[in-house]
Amino acid sequence: MATFLYKLGRTAFRRRRLVALLWVALLAIAGVGAATASTPTSSSFSIPGTEAQRAFDLLEERFPGAGADGATARVVFKAPAGEKMTDPAHKAVVEETVAALKSGSDQIVQVTDPYTAHAVSQNGSTAYVSVSYKVNGMELTDATREALKDAGHDAQGKGLTVEIGGDALQSMPEQGASEAIGIVLAGIVLVITFGSLVAAGLPLLTAVIGVGIGVSSITALANVLDLGTTTSTLASMIGLAVGIDYALFIVSRYRAELADGRDREDAAGRAVGTAGSAVVFAGLTVVIALVGLAVVNIPMLTKMGFAAAGTVVIAVLIALTLIPALLGFAGNKVVGRKQRKGLAKADAKGDKPNGGTRWARFVIRRPLMVLIVGVLGLGAIAVPAASLEMGLPDDGVKPTSTSERRAYDALSEGFGPGFNGPLLVVVDGDKATADRTVSTIKGLDGWAAVTPATPNKAGDAAMITVIPKDRPSSTATEGLVHDIRDATGDDVLVTGATAMNIDFSQKMNDALVPYLALVVGLAFVLLTLVFRSVLVPLKAALGFLLSVVAALGAVVAVFQWGWLGSLFGVEQTGPIMSMMPIFMVGVVFGLAMDYEVFLVTRMREAYVHGERPGEAIVTGFRHSARVVTAAAVIMIAVFSGFIGMDDQMVKMIGFGLAAAVLFDAFVVRMAIVPAVLALLGHKAWWLPKWLDRILPNVDVEGESLAASTDEPDAAKPDLVKV
Repeated sequence: MATFLYKLGRTAFRRRRLVALLWVALLAIAGVGAATASTPTSSSFSIPGTEAQRAFDLLEERFPGAGADGATARVVFKAPAGEKMTDPAHKAVVEETVAALKSGSDQIVQVTDPYTAHAVSQNGSTAYVSVSYKVNGMELTDATREALKDAGHDAQGKGLTVEIGGDALQSMPEQGASEAIGIVLAGIVLVITFGSLVAAGLPLLTAVIGVGIGVSSITALANVLDLGTTTSTLASMIGLAVGIDYALFIVSRYRAELADGRDREDAAGRAVGTAGSAVVFAGLTVVIALVGLAVVNIPMLTKMGFAAAGTVVIAVLIALTLIPALLGFAGNKVVGRKQRKGLAKADAKGDKPNGGTRWARFVIRRPLMVLIVGVLGLGAIAVPAASLEMGLPDDGVKPTSTSERRAYDALSEGFGPGFNGPLLVVVDGDKATADRTVSTIKGLDGWAAVTPATPNKAGDAAMITVIPKDRPSSTATEGLVHDIRDATGDDVLVTGATAMNIDFSQKMNDALVPYLALVVGLAFVLLTLVFRSVLVPLKAALGFLLSVVAALGAVVAVFQWGWLGSLFGVEQTGPIMSMMPIFMVGVVFGLAMDYEVFLVTRMREAYVHGERPGEAIVTGFRHSARVVTAAAVIMIAVFSGFIGMDDQMVKMIGFGLAAAVLFDAFVVRMAIVPAVLALLGHKAWWLPKWLDRILPNVDVEGESLAASTDEPDAAKPDLVKV
């Protein structure tokens, strides 16, 4: 592989104008496709195999046009102190609002009058109007949302406190600012790392081009493939992360080859042949992690995974072709002034110990102590993960500055906490069956109200609404859902947003172990192929699991227990987002294996070229520690930018990913990995002879380059240092 990539890198360097033109053309084609693509008409969300989904399907069949899975909104009215919503003046304002809502959009299915639907609290202080829509929240038009807001605003000016809640107002958080901040911080770190604006700009430029092609392609195909808006968000996040990482490693290796005295074309070829080999296998681990999301069997997640994996493939191809082409355009400006003067050549050959060298020597002198401190430290942080409670946060965790949170609190105060999470019970049977179901539910604990059954026109199905006593995300409400399902027959199904969240959480929980087994298992095989070792891949997988569990522990401590919650803007604790564990595994695994591959391949190359195990560890750190550190700092900065956002789910994702990268890069890869390798010595690179004969030699270290190049000194092992 190294020889093929070496030739690819040299070809891209020589034909740089053609290569650059091809990538610009691809970006233009993708951009035109995105600009001319029709707006997606749907972004359906389904959870096959769950009771909540079967109930929704039954509702669509037996109650056509009811918009069972459509968006909902609640316009909550609160009278001034000492007054009631039943007062004639306030009643007139509410009725005007109902009329305005009905005429505000053709996407509306139903608007209820609180005075005929018994939607006034017992003390008369609070009332609400329920609005049902034909489509889900992400498919509502801007005009529909504005009509909803305008109706509430008009009523607000007539003496009432008016707040609007529900998923009709949901929209994807604006992430452009966070991504821009991340890019700026990445640029600063790259300038510090390389000491050259040109070298720092190349990874940013190519990462943006890769993300542009990937996201534009997703936008162009969104309507055809039924891709949701969150698909491009994940793809841009992952694409930006790996795009910067891969380009960073190629450019760094190119500068090292120049420092060793090679001409620019040969340096580009060797950078792609060595660091590029690591990029290919690191990219494969990320693709495995993202494509593996199909194991969960949730179509939305599967599509998100495949789309993000496609963006990663683009990032790999750009690193192997566009980076060497741009290096050809950059000339000597890709190196800093010191290196251009020849002062950095000694550093590159290791005459002057750098920070990575000093740290590696410290670790190999005290490997057992470093290993114990690292494992115990992460183990202590991981303890809260044992108390992990999964669910989907609702409006109750939003900041009090939002109308959704204030509407949530007003309904809880006026009607009880369970009113924000009603359960919808669907009966597949006649009126007698529905009435028996109502009686059965009333015999259970945990409900605050049970409405009479509402049959369909054919009389062969009915709907029952159950209001729990406790808030939607509580364990008591989850228990009520399970109790209803256990107490009723197969012809009774429980659904609604709360039940859907419970089923979604259970499905994610059930899929976690198979997903881990698939991802870690395939990556273990891949890393065995790369490192030609059994213990190194095993150590890599165990270290990754330790860092992810520690990050989950930190997430639980902050977002579920409330520790340091005010520091991170957590206003209301609650369950951890159901997708969080699998999402963290998929994203962090890819990044962790990036750092593992780039750091350890340097060590292996030094080892196979004759250095002792301890010397190989030092050599690997001398050449890779600075770059891996820069890559990790960039990722932490990018993910930390999301912590400052108001959306609780985005905040949680940003915090969790930043913590996971911090633990994995600086504790696992920089401390535990060299400590374990130092303790294992030569055994770290042991591979059974029978397995050695079976495995193909992919030559990530670039040994074949010495034999395949025409350079007189190419056979000298010390010239091919990684």
